[in-house]
Amino acid sequence: MIAELDIIERIPTGIVGAGKQDDFLMTRKAIETVGQIKETNDVPEEYYLRLGTRPGGCSGMSYMLGFDSEVNENDRILETNGIKMVIDNHSLFYLQGVTLDYTDGAQGAGFVFNNPNNDHACGCGGA
Repeated sequence: MIAELDIIERIPTGIVGAGKQDDFLMTRKAIETVGQIKETNDVPEEYYLRLGTRPGGCSGMSYMLGFDSEVNENDRILETNGIKMVIDNHSLFYLQGVTLDYTDGAQGAGFVFNNPNNDHACGCGGA
């Protein structure tokens, strides 16, 4: 669970009719880690952080994260704290209300997409 104090940025998606509950959120740790990764790997300043979704995974949706130099015609550009993000319009719908966090604990380290709209049902037909 993410405490409200850990959320540093609330990023409006720009979708017509969307409310505050539909904003994309990033924690302080996620923002700091993206910056560190860019610096450590000499990612060019003009690259975007691409966020996306695709069908699959136990909850029916898999999240994608990486750097990209391309902006496609169906992409939406968002920016926060010097991080330029690009999200395709289809994925943007599924990223509404989602919080991107970075965890570093006993179960490992990595980015985590916390989706309050996910009912945690397994999409593979398993229990």
